[in-house]
Amino acid sequence: MNGLERVISALRSAQFVVALTGAGVSAESGVPTFRQAQTGLWAQFDPAELATPEAFARNPDRVWAWYAWRRSLVEQAEPNPAHRALAELARRLPRFTLITQNVDGLHQRAGSAEVIELHGSLQRYRCAICATPVAIPAEAHPPRSPVCVRCGGHIRPDVVWFGEPLPEAALSAAFDAARRAQVFLSIGTSGLVEPAASLARVSSRAGALVVHVNPEQPANMSAGDIYLCGRAGEILPIILARLAEVGQENAR
Repeated sequence: MNGLERVISALRSAQFVVALTGAGVSAESGVPTFRQAQTGLWAQFDPAELATPEAFARNPDRVWAWYAWRRSLVEQAEPNPAHRALAELARRLPRFTLITQNVDGLHQRAGSAEVIELHGSLQRYRCAICATPVAIPAEAHPPRSPVCVRCGGHIRPDVVWFGEPLPEAALSAAFDAARRAQVFLSIGTSGLVEPAASLARVSSRAGALVVHVNPEQPANMSAGDIYLCGRAGEILPIILARLAEVGQENAR
C-alpha cells in the first residue's frame, strides 16, 4: 500500500482528525509570506521595526500602516482548493479540528466554522494596553492607529509579534487536539516554527498517523510519518475525491 492509500485508509477509520496549516497554504492563494510582504516601501525595514511590541510603542502609525497594507492584500485573495478541501473534510469526518499558523482568515471564508488561530488574525484588533477588542471593518480602516476609548492606548492588530507568546487558550487547545488525534495532517508548513512544529511530534508519540503535505520535505518529520510531496491545493482535493470513491464503493 503506497503513502496516499495509507492516508485514505487511516482517514476512513479515524474518529478524530487534526490538520495544521502553514504559510504554504496561503501562498497558493497569492498571499505573501511575512518576509515576502516586505517589498517596495517596506523592504527597507527590519522585521523588528514592523512586528514587535517595541516597534509599535516607538512608531504605532508605521506598524499600523504596514498591517493595513497586508490586510488589503489578504482581502484581494480568495480561498484556494486546499482551503475548500479542508472545509469539506470537516463536514465529512466524524470529528475534525483545524489549526492554523496563518492570520488571513481564508479558512473561515472557505467555510471552516471552527479554526484554532495560533498567530491571531489580521481581521481582529485590540488595545495594546488593556486588550479590549475593537471592531474595525475594512471599509472604515483608519490610516493611523486609533486610540482606545477605555484607556487611551493605541489599537493594534490582534496578531502575535516577535517576542510575544502564542495565545494560551489556542495553544492549549492545539496540543490537546494533537494528543487525541488518530490522524494528524501537517499542510504547507516547513516544520521549523515552534511551538507549532512540535504538534506533529506530539501527535506521533501519542500514536497518530502523521501526514506531511508540502512541496519540500519538512524538518519535523518523525519515523513512521508519511510525506506527500506536492502543493496542498493539488493533493488535498485528491484525498477528498478518493475518500468519496471509497465511500461509494462501500455503499454498493
